[in-house]
Amino acid sequence: QVQLVESGGDLVEPGGSLRLSCAASGSIFSIGAMAWYRQAPGKERELVAIMSSRISSTNYADSVKGRFTISRDNNKNAVYLQMNSLKPEDTAVYYCNAALRQYFGGPLRDYWGQGTLVTVSS
Repeated sequence: QVQLVESGGDLVEPGGSLRLSCAASGSIFSIGAMAWYRQAPGKERELVAIMSSRISSTNYADSVKGRFTISRDNNKNAVYLQMNSLKPEDTAVYYCNAALRQYFGGPLRDYWGQGTLVTVSS
């Protein structure tokens, strides 16, 4: 069994900052890419940021480039999202995603956290 648990969501004023955290636990052999997605009310889930495992390359949605930074700690099976200069349109439930193998030679599967709510409002 694998669990991804997010934390850090909160109510913040426009222009403020938040740091989201996500830790994977359970039966894990290796983790590939880790990512953050978000889903605003009435909208589809979208990719916010993604980071590979070995070379730590990153990719961001155009709407968050220059404001958000993804990072990870492979020793802790954790991924983080530093969000600065937050805007009301960043309001959404943020989900952590990890592509991982539970055993050597096993399939690479996607796992999701339960989501954490970020609300940007004055």
